[in-house]
Amino acid sequence: MEIVVDDLSGPEIVGFLAEHIQQMRSLTPLESKHALDLDSLRKSDITFWSAVDSDSLVGCGAIKRLDASHAELKSMRTRPARQRSGIASQLLAHILREAKGMGFTRLSLETGSTEFFMPARRLYEKFGFRHCEPFADYQPDPNSTFMTKIL
Repeated sequence: MEIVVDDLSGPEIVGFLAEHIQQMRSLTPLESKHALDLDSLRKSDITFWSAVDSDSLVGCGAIKRLDASHAELKSMRTRPARQRSGIASQLLAHILREAKGMGFTRLSLETGSTEFFMPARRLYEKFGFRHCEPFADYQPDPNSTFMTKIL
């Protein structure tokens, strides 16, 4: 598997992210959905990676710069047919190394609080993320779980 910075111009990643937004909307009330749309992911404060295996897009993830030392993990997704195959772990390890290399000392995230998001929360805990209070512009929300990690 290869993990590459993606400019979000290819049709495969555009479709992959559209599926992500559609799935998040089906699982989370609109006021609690924090997944970024394509235009937001193309902004200069975002670095976006795609994971490609045998020329097939299998996962993605991004970081959003919050300030000089703090970034937010965004858009972590694994192709549903490839979930639980180690892609998310490899992608998250890569993003953590890259974030540290960019000078960030803290990485935070928001994910869902329902049972559907339990595998994601376990993955983040495995990588040393701990529960925290809402950060940046987030507000307390029963549909959200907030986590952070010192790099």
